[in-house]
Amino acid sequence: MAVLFGPSGCGDEFYEQGYEGILDVPEWIKNYGLDAYEYSFGHGYQMTLDKAEKAGEKFREHGIKLSIHAPFYINFANPDEEMYKKTQGYITTGIKFLRAFGADRMVFHPASCGKQTRNDAVELTRKRFYEFFNALDCDGLLDGLLLCPETMGKTMQIGTWKEVIDLCQTNKHLVPTFDFGHINSIEQGALKSVEDYKRILDYSIDKLGFERTSNCHIHFSKIQYGIKGEIKHLNYDDEVYGPLFDPLAEVLIEYHLQPRVICESMSMMPHDSLIMKKIYLNLLDK
Repeated sequence: MAVLFGPSGCGDEFYEQGYEGILDVPEWIKNYGLDAYEYSFGHGYQMTLDKAEKAGEKFREHGIKLSIHAPFYINFANPDEEMYKKTQGYITTGIKFLRAFGADRMVFHPASCGKQTRNDAVELTRKRFYEFFNALDCDGLLDGLLLCPETMGKTMQIGTWKEVIDLCQTNKHLVPTFDFGHINSIEQGALKSVEDYKRILDYSIDKLGFERTSNCHIHFSKIQYGIKGEIKHLNYDDEVYGPLFDPLAEVLIEYHLQPRVICESMSMMPHDSLIMKKIYLNLLDK
């Protein structure tokens, strides 16, 4: 199956069943019927490279594709040069962990506006993307890797779907992370139909080409939102907020796309990821 499904964490049931850490995850995910996993360094790189190497061997042994999420506090639009150097460090450290794990892609948050106008923040982000990622590319540090800026869920964050797609044009190793829960939050519940998903993916195909769009990263969960966007992630059984996965699955099948779909539900990530995989497979069989 070209589309891979997995969670961004193991949820409560992993620990309730007596499992403890990253070395137990690959076999557990495989037995769950899933194909992928995303390990979050959201609050910092709290792991040794040696342990990452051991974990990577386990993921390869069980055939689970691994991605990582870089620290949440990356900000390519921070006007303070010293703070921007920290952002560069978070990316380069993440690349070291990708190599140690033997993983192939890293998700990261692009930027926040801060006190700048949105236009100024976007332009600074674009300039720094171009300079930084092309410098890494010239040094061969991005070979075999995909770096995946994420669509964001709050109005003061840089990362609408158009902004992320446009930022990805600055280097061939950049592909979007389409967080459709975030997009739905920013657009106040707009993702309802097949056409709603097509307008995003059509734009990506036009700007980035079919191959990079097909190989995109996807985060999916239902999210509670307010006037300023995202409030909190929910489980897939929530009946108030969206989005639903079914219309996106239809588009993935119609367009023959091959993304990695990572579930970011509140506490039932593996369970809800399997629901999404079954939705996709059921539609594929029709």
